Amino acid sequence: MTNSIELLQFPYSHYNEKVRWALDRKGAEHTRTNLLPGPHAMTTVRLTGQTQVPIARFGDEVVNGSAAIIDELERRYPEPALYPADDAERERALEVQRYFDDEIGPMVRRGVFAVLTQELDYLASMFSEGHGATKRRIYRAMMPVTAVIMKNSMGVRGRESIEEGIAGTQAGLDFVARERNQHGFLVGDEFSVADLTAAALLAPAVAPPDSTMSIPEPRPERVQLWLGKWADHPGASWVLDTYAKHRGRPGKN
Repeated sequence: MTNSIELLQFPYSHYNEKVRWALDRKGAEHTRTNLLPGPHAMTTVRLTGQTQVPIARFGDEVVNGSAAIIDELERRYPEPALYPADDAERERALEVQRYFDDEIGPMVRRGVFAVLTQELDYLASMFSEGHGATKRRIYRAMMPVTAVIMKNSMGVRGRESIEEGIAGTQAGLDFVARERNQHGFLVGDEFSVADLTAAALLAPAVAPPDSTMSIPEPRPERVQLWLGKWADHPGASWVLDTYAKHRGRPGKN
């Protein structure tokens, strides 16, 4: 079994952050390949038959989707564990992961991209980070079309869908504020996949500093207003605290 791992990802994407965090948490040596949203489909469809990232290549084995990748990492790198040892706690942690993956994560993404797709210069700069100057210029020129594709894929189609994104973000922050226990965790008395998933998928509402989800500055006013909307929420404080205590060194973007 090869130890070579490549993560194909978007920078600043919360589902990709889930996997980055798990890789860093486990100390798994890996490389990260930043794809450009839009043109990325040529690569992802060839590898998996679909357009979603993250995708991890474990040598010749390709695994797509954050939950499946973390499951594979847990199998290959059992320590430190992200799945609780207790059966009931493990099931609850995986239930929380599914809730955030299926219900909260898409709504957070919808809300934040409703803002970002109004700031095309900023959006293009964010997602082309690390690419050469020529590729970045071409990508910026493509951004009006790419932004439409992004909005369609994320369900950003008017005020109603934007309000759904805001409501979903609120629900996720309410959940962690309500469910955190006396130890500061969502399940049991140790950090688990439940905490990692919730914090990562809520990160676009918080932009935790010194992390791979700390979006670039200076930030447009609309982006600042989005972050300011959640700044005083106790759930946002939980996200920041979880990042500070458990994210560790985030590694390269």
